[in-house]
Amino acid sequence: MSLCDGRVVIVTGAGRGIGRAHALAFAAEGAAVVVNDVGAALDGTGAEAAPAQQVVDEIIAAGGRAVANTDDVADWAGAERLIGTAVQLFGRLDVLVNNAGFLRDRMLVNLSEPEWDAVIRVHLKGHFAPTRHAAAYWRAESKAGRQPDARIVNTSSGAGLLGSVGQGNYSAAKAGIAALTIVAAAELGRYGITVNAIAPAARTRMTEAAFAETMAEPADGFDAMAPENISPLVVWLGSCASAGVTGRVFEVEAGTVSLADGWRHGPPVDKGARWDPAELGPVVADLLAKATPPEPVYGA
Repeated sequence: MSLCDGRVVIVTGAGRGIGRAHALAFAAEGAAVVVNDVGAALDGTGAEAAPAQQVVDEIIAAGGRAVANTDDVADWAGAERLIGTAVQLFGRLDVLVNNAGFLRDRMLVNLSEPEWDAVIRVHLKGHFAPTRHAAAYWRAESKAGRQPDARIVNTSSGAGLLGSVGQGNYSAAKAGIAALTIVAAAELGRYGITVNAIAPAARTRMTEAAFAETMAEPADGFDAMAPENISPLVVWLGSCASAGVTGRVFEVEAGTVSLADGWRHGPPVDKGARWDPAELGPVVADLLAKATPPEPVYGA
């Protein structure tokens, strides 16, 4: 048996790049796949059905099962239709991979309100809305006595974990996704749902400028920046084998997988009473001296 035989998977933003690699990898492991992609340009403008349908055609040509969906994942009704597509056409839903996104990079002093709103909408709301509708479906299944073995895999970023200069909107959205992941894991476990996130590094439309020096095929044949390097972990997280793993964020790049540890309580100083502002200078200096230095912001 393949790892995901009989499972039904939704992958958002699956028409290109990492999402496309996820869709093909799940299909290769026996899953039926809903390939969601609105077909927008890199900055989120425009729409076309071709990218999603091309991936569906690849899957079907290889003997798999797939259907295209072009709903906007950040639209409430569109996200609901997306979940309904899986249930209506394949009879169930087992895995939701939230991956869709785009960039509108600016330094903060130049970042406009529409550029902020658009990126927060597609990344953060575009994770929340499908998650909300999928969770409602799985909760109903659980209450009906059909306990799901369901998975949500979200897509954060190193920018969300550490920050990235020139990407305040994107970094904030991806940090929100990491936080949403751990909250969803805590709330949804009772319904048989695990929720994890990945922070991938690979060559896509969004990162091709940053990875320009690695565009050439390496001499040893291993393309460290290929999107396909990210998908094995996502497929495993979407399988029944990952049942004991939830509320975690994994960094994945090339052949490397690691766990990202989130915010933790640091060493405290307790006066037992209200501080006077003038007292706090040496207290903060002592706390900083005891603490682990933060990782640098990307691009700083």
